Amino acid sequence: MALRITEIFYSLQGEASRVGLPTTFVRLTGCPLRCTWCDTTYSFTGGEAASIDEVLAQVASYPARQVCVTGGEPLAQKECLPLLSALCDAGYEVSLETSGALDIAAVDPRVSRIVDLKAPGSGEVGRNRWANLPLLTARDELKLVLASREDYDWAVSVLHEHELAARCPVLFSPAQGLLAARELAEWVLADGLPVRFQMQLHKLLWGNMQGK
Repeated sequence: MALRITEIFYSLQGEASRVGLPTTFVRLTGCPLRCTWCDTTYSFTGGEAASIDEVLAQVASYPARQVCVTGGEPLAQKECLPLLSALCDAGYEVSLETSGALDIAAVDPRVSRIVDLKAPGSGEVGRNRWANLPLLTARDELKLVLASREDYDWAVSVLHEHELAARCPVLFSPAQGLLAARELAEWVLADGLPVRFQMQLHKLLWGNMQGK
């Protein structure tokens, strides 16, 4: 069975603990969610069919040892799981960016899972798969994109209720154009939260440009 690929490109990782590292991105097509602040709606449909071997060959054409499989929602494609394992077998350091709405249990343990927990402002808070949280380990990361003070208060409540910082690194990020970065940073500092504030490096460098 072939994968549906929106794009494969080489850039700097813009988020999470690998921020700034040269990375090859494999963006799979399709997503069952419709977050209000989504910046990759172009990946919802279309794409081109490719086998795992074809994806590996294109990834190998770039010099990066870091590979990020993203979307859309990559786990919506069944072939995503064998692709992740094949990339690990090829010697890459592999991360997966997933919405957290789908089960992450079957993801190859060599993969770092970057789970995007959806706040109310996303419009998709009801899609969060809470059963994923106990599966997270220190090599994974949990990202929360926040669009308002209400989102922030919700995130702080979830952070403490589920003791998230004890499971893995937790990242708070402002939704572009909806929440001022400085405002979120000041809230994090005022509350002394055990989280990492982050902005999207690639957008600071290139704006919201496809393939970057």
